[in-house]
Amino acid sequence: MQVIAPHHATRPPLGAVFIGVSVGAILLIGGLFLAWLAFATPVLTGLTETAIRPTPVQLAIGAAVWGFALVAPASFAIVGAIRLGHVARTLFARPSVRALAKAAGSLGDEYIAASNVRLPDGRIVRDLVLGPFGIAVLNELPPARVTRRTGVSWEIRRADGRWVHFENPLERTTRDAERIRGWVGSIERDFVVKVYSAVVTPDTTLARTPGCAVVTSEQVPAWLASLPAARALTPDRRADVADEIRRIVQRT
Repeated sequence: MQVIAPHHATRPPLGAVFIGVSVGAILLIGGLFLAWLAFATPVLTGLTETAIRPTPVQLAIGAAVWGFALVAPASFAIVGAIRLGHVARTLFARPSVRALAKAAGSLGDEYIAASNVRLPDGRIVRDLVLGPFGIAVLNELPPARVTRRTGVSWEIRRADGRWVHFENPLERTTRDAERIRGWVGSIERDFVVKVYSAVVTPDTTLARTPGCAVVTSEQVPAWLASLPAARALTPDRRADVADEIRRIVQRT
């Protein structure tokens, strides 16, 4: 299977990385400096009252000084370490292998795949495959441990542990297929390209809809091979569509 990839790898902006590293380092170093200042120097004892019977105001000031000394260094250092860790994960974390990448070895050269395709309207289609049948839009669901559904309502768990609304993947994938169909129709007016859609998930209880299939990652090659070939999509026309996909992918 051929893969259409952008000219450059997807990386976070250098400005965001610089700001993240700078803020994290300042917070971490600042926390360590405050801890040294509070416990390794006489500054803290100099700010607190040593009277035998301190007044309520003196007690309040002493409590504030000790509270700051105990909380601020640790808070600064922890937040700074978390910020640096987040930047490191963004730069060095290896992305999970997508189902389409796993299926690549089972598909021939007549199939062309592209990921994170940004359409002219700004919508990003996660994965699509161009083949003898036309175009297939694939939407791989997040891991089951971070998603849940009740009827047609979906939720996803964020990094902070909160559950938030998640767009119905079957409906989203169907709409993505409609967008692809409209985009191809706007650039190729002398023939119609059929567009199919499927959600990729290990959840076998998820029912398909009339506009969207449901397959596991292992079933992706068989599902693509089962799609009927489109007679109107000749090799030359398929090459034209591939050029258009390559153009918008490399423009991203």
